[in-house]
Amino acid sequence: MENVSTEADDIQALRALGAAIRAIRKERGVSQEELSYLCKIDRSHMGRIERGERNVAFRNIMRIARGLTCPPSEIFRRAGL
Repeated sequence: MENVSTEADDIQALRALGAAIRAIRKERGVSQEELSYLCKIDRSHMGRIERGERNVAFRNIMRIARGLTCPPSEIFRRAGL
């Protein structure tokens, strides 16, 4: 039987990803506005990412990882994904 995620699983994963991004950002003492600037992502969009309200494109995950000076794998690991 195939392991297929449900919409609820996807929402939970997005929230976990956003929480991981927020946690790493705060650990590094970076404001959301500063991270948004570093990543070239609108601050309000960054807020929606951190709240798990937006599906994050691969390109934006890479930008966020660079802005946080960590590998993308660290974000996923912290999110439990």
